[in-house]
Amino acid sequence: MPQAKAFSAASATSPLAQTAIDRRAATPTDVQIEILFCGVCHSDLHTVRNEWASVMPTVYPCVPGHEIVGRVTAVGAAVKGHKAGDLVGVGCLVDSDHSCPACAADMEQFCPNGVFTYNSPDKHLGGVTFGGYSESIVVDEKFVLRVPTNLDLAGVAPLLCAGITTYSPLRHWKVGAGQKVGVVGLGGLGHMGVKFARAFGAHVVVFTTSPGKKEDALRLGAHEVVVSSNAEEMGKHAFSFDFILDTVSAAHDVNAYLHLLKMNGHMTMVGAPETPLPVSVFSLIFGRHSLSGSLIGGIKETQEMLDFCGKNNITADVEVIPIQRINEAYERLLKSDVKYRFSIDMASLKNA
Repeated sequence: MPQAKAFSAASATSPLAQTAIDRRAATPTDVQIEILFCGVCHSDLHTVRNEWASVMPTVYPCVPGHEIVGRVTAVGAAVKGHKAGDLVGVGCLVDSDHSCPACAADMEQFCPNGVFTYNSPDKHLGGVTFGGYSESIVVDEKFVLRVPTNLDLAGVAPLLCAGITTYSPLRHWKVGAGQKVGVVGLGGLGHMGVKFARAFGAHVVVFTTSPGKKEDALRLGAHEVVVSSNAEEMGKHAFSFDFILDTVSAAHDVNAYLHLLKMNGHMTMVGAPETPLPVSVFSLIFGRHSLSGSLIGGIKETQEMLDFCGKNNITADVEVIPIQRINEAYERLLKSDVKYRFSIDMASLKNA
């Protein structure tokens, strides 16, 4: 059985360390990929430290990573859409049941039998799937995406999660020219939300608790920046937003933003706070406001997003690191000490 170098966690309290993992031999419908870059998502940290145990308990050893960009090294005999040498991506999903209503609607992210890139049951090898903190991966061709060749690959990697997580709700709620759109939080998700909303033609307002982020928000494409702790600044925007994208994963007052929506305005949550957030019904009924959540995107929509990024020269702002600095990166991630995503140069593992 083929093996690959990887970085894994042995327990919730263990640092990530180099190891070797099994990878399946390619089936006729599989694509074998040499991983070039892998983005670091906050979900990786949550999973490694078993912080989502009540919803998705972690099975160890755990190899995280679901923002994968690589080069095809081989394909199965039945594969038609990819060939050796192609630049490709793999996001948060590597399989589904292909038969449920969600799959039929090209929304595999909602498949009740979806298989995540890591920490999901592995029907081929048993145990759980291993992710992109590895030198290679084998994936069913239906879950392998084409990567535009004109983009910086380190910056493409986070598009496979942070990118599609923000692109999908903006597209679903038809954000476009003539609309006023708010983005709450300017982190790994928020900075992508700003780029997409601006590219879609909206008037973009960033809400942040950090006054020092104003200059960066404007650089990324925001038209205005509001410090959310300033009641006067918030009040100036009351009842004026068509859509607000909330990217914050910490506890915060969602009602303060619901009050900023105009009649029939909508707000979508893509951040995932660990504790429930109180929602006042009055924040919804006065103005017929609505509140929803959104989870990544299906394979078809993720490909659409990558193609859009290629045409509009959109990538994530990244700090490239070697895999040997991943534990340090996790500690910095907890302090929001990165602009705005870490991207691992996997050559550092291959050459280790």
